[in-house]
Amino acid sequence: MVRIGGVLKMAAVISTFILAIYLVFQLLEIRVDFQLGSMLSRSVSIKDGSKPVGHKCGLSKACPVGQFAFKMASGAASVVGPKMCLEDKMLMSAVKNNVGRGINIALVDGRTGELNKTDSFDMWSGNVAPLIQFLKEIKEGTVVMMASFDDPATKLNNEARKLIADLGSSAINNLGFRDNWIFVGGKGIKTKSPFEQHIKNKADTNKFEGWPEVLEMEGCIPRRED
Repeated sequence: MVRIGGVLKMAAVISTFILAIYLVFQLLEIRVDFQLGSMLSRSVSIKDGSKPVGHKCGLSKACPVGQFAFKMASGAASVVGPKMCLEDKMLMSAVKNNVGRGINIALVDGRTGELNKTDSFDMWSGNVAPLIQFLKEIKEGTVVMMASFDDPATKLNNEARKLIADLGSSAINNLGFRDNWIFVGGKGIKTKSPFEQHIKNKADTNKFEGWPEVLEMEGCIPRRED
């Protein structure tokens, strides 16, 4: 029995090690994707002799004048944290040490694009009250960027979900245990945001053991003029 127990423990350690290595490669893949657009544009520019031009946040194409470029990724399982980039500035990432389990949020001035505040809220073992208070204090005209990490939904209640829905989210009411989710909305938005992705945690489709695949999204956010 002792030998069997030792073998099982060793198997668990090896499985955990393999998962960690795999997620590290996923992080590297995400980091490459964030920079791929600008790298390709530089390569083309060198070949044709023109001045190198890199699109902000590594987007595949430049945003129109008067719009903010953004790119973001959800967390990978419980190992790799989410990333948020706006106008070539990394707002949240594991490297910046400002992400955490649950829902990660960056608040940006809708007129200037300047970062106002970042925070993360543990929706597995934390309390939903601080998240609700945070959402209630968001000022009109603020761009709100959100990304999941590990579990974003266990402690969510109807009040928190409604506050996020009021920011333009269509998926928040269906967000469940260990789902992956990324969203960009705004305080005072009149319609549902077009910038949202959601994937359910399902054993038969999960890319990682117990978690769905990483979500990535890029786009251009119209600057608030009024």
